[in-house]
Amino acid sequence: MGIWRIRPWWGLLAAPVAVALLALALDRAFPPNLARVRAVGTEVVDRQGRTVALLPAPGGVWRFATEADEVSPAFLDLLIATEDRAFWHHPGVNPVALARALAQDVVAGHVVSGGSTLTMQAARLLEPRPRTVRAKVIEIFRALQLEAHFSKREILGIWLTLAPYGGNLEGVRAGALAWFGTSPRLLEPAQAALLVAIPRRPEALRPDRHAARARLLRDRILAANGIGDAPDVPTARVKLPRHAPQAVAGFAGPARVATTLDLPLQQAVERLAAERMATLPERASLALLIADASSREIRAIASGAGFLDLSRAVRSPGSALKPFIYALAFQDGLAGPQTVLDDTPRRFGHYAPEDFDHGFAGEVTAAEALRRSLNLPAVALLDRVGPMRFAAVLQAAGVKLRLPAGADPSLPLALGGAGITPRQIAGLYAALATDGAASPLILRPQDRQPPRAFLDPRAAAAVAGVLTQPFPGSTASGVAWKTGTSWGGRDAWAVGFDARHVAAVWIGRPDGTPLPGATGRGLAVPVLSRLFDLLPPAPRATPEPMWPEPAARRADALRLLFPPPDAVLSFGGAVVLRAMGGRRPLTFLIDGAPIAADPARREAAWLPPATGFYRVTVLDAEGSAARASVRIKNEN
Repeated sequence: MGIWRIRPWWGLLAAPVAVALLALALDRAFPPNLARVRAVGTEVVDRQGRTVALLPAPGGVWRFATEADEVSPAFLDLLIATEDRAFWHHPGVNPVALARALAQDVVAGHVVSGGSTLTMQAARLLEPRPRTVRAKVIEIFRALQLEAHFSKREILGIWLTLAPYGGNLEGVRAGALAWFGTSPRLLEPAQAALLVAIPRRPEALRPDRHAARARLLRDRILAANGIGDAPDVPTARVKLPRHAPQAVAGFAGPARVATTLDLPLQQAVERLAAERMATLPERASLALLIADASSREIRAIASGAGFLDLSRAVRSPGSALKPFIYALAFQDGLAGPQTVLDDTPRRFGHYAPEDFDHGFAGEVTAAEALRRSLNLPAVALLDRVGPMRFAAVLQAAGVKLRLPAGADPSLPLALGGAGITPRQIAGLYAALATDGAASPLILRPQDRQPPRAFLDPRAAAAVAGVLTQPFPGSTASGVAWKTGTSWGGRDAWAVGFDARHVAAVWIGRPDGTPLPGATGRGLAVPVLSRLFDLLPPAPRATPEPMWPEPAARRADALRLLFPPPDAVLSFGGAVVLRAMGGRRPLTFLIDGAPIAADPARREAAWLPPATGFYRVTVLDAEGSAARASVRIKNEN
């Protein structure tokens, strides 16, 4: 009797269990297809989260990931009140709404109402199909799946990301920006009502083509929710945000990319760039950037027109690298700001440089020579610092100068005989603005790199003091700046810094053809001055820092001049090791083993036997030591 009493319960349990198992099997066999909601464009934001630029999804569709928390409550309230009042309570399907829709369709003889919940709409947006009975069944199944896999707010996120807004606009973020130029978080009730209306018939309700229809449905939605008169609907799309287009073009992929930019400053720099571009010679362009000197974060960048990012273009710096020759000479004890240098005709082997004006100034202090950008003193100091060492120091700081094919660093480096980018040169000047440490400028926080040893802080401060001067025609002080002009006026540079920011200006033709008569002082300095007008004043201290002259530095401790720490050198030739200070005779060692050297000299030639990492050490007669690690690698 007990068995017979239990068996009927098996039958009652078997049906729901079977249905549950079938549903589970179908769910696993046919999981929701989320490809469309994942194929979104990229929103590039500034450091405050403001939209800087939008990059479209594959296929050129303006579709951006949007969550329920990222839209205004007014929009969500109107959406749910209009499309699915029971959204928060049903399991994905509303049987009452479906029955009512079915009755309407039967009476009319065609589809009048689909009875779709927002979850069913989300399912249809994920997998668009013609509106048939079969499609409706699949849609119901998918809606139940979505409710099983996702929360209500996540389902709203699918709808908010994929809802159609006419043409190539999809999602509330694209709709709000394209029709109102605002974030979906800031939508007003009338704007929200229009964005609830358009997805019902996106092409028939596009405000730019069918404004009357769009307004009629919008007003009905507002009236149904007790909201009165509203302004006219927009009749044209707003241009989507696209600031710093060349600089952010490579960021496509992630749904959201945070940058270090400051949107108001970015907009101001772009206005300045456009204003200046209108006055430049034919086919000329420019690159402007402003960065935080301490963090090395780029705050604003305008890098040309078209698709080429001119802030990354390799150009000749002219005299813009001279401050770093002086900084190395200062820290090596070869000169100080008040050291008297000769600006008179002189040959360096077959090299006979002249000053820009083809004249010579005679005896001048190092400070005056640097301020006036005289060529002979800079070349003479580079000859003593050593071109190979100069290039290796910059490379150890993260800047590899671009030399002509097969060429080694030589004295023309002082006058622009190598290539460098505006971003790189601004990063080097940031070292002068701070503590002498080097690290590249960054546009995204995750790209930050640890600082590298570059310049003695005192030498950096001395050069900064020398370069601090008013701009031409201005009485304002507190900005240090330097110009550069490459041969033939191909590149006009001005780079400057105050206590907080570093800014760089490059003007030239992208194809490298000359701009006759162009100079850094004439073309670039006025723009640099305007860039600093956009920034809050942060003047540097005007007095030059005290710096001992060479005569007071002869007893300095032993130092290894070349190679600098962490230098990377090419394999295949001799490396000249150079030291300064200490008491002779000096002994040079490679990985602890001495190499042949003249005891009367402070240098030695070393031929690396193979590529790899080596430890270079120099010892003086009193046992003092200086060391550096070096990597020898194939040029290719």
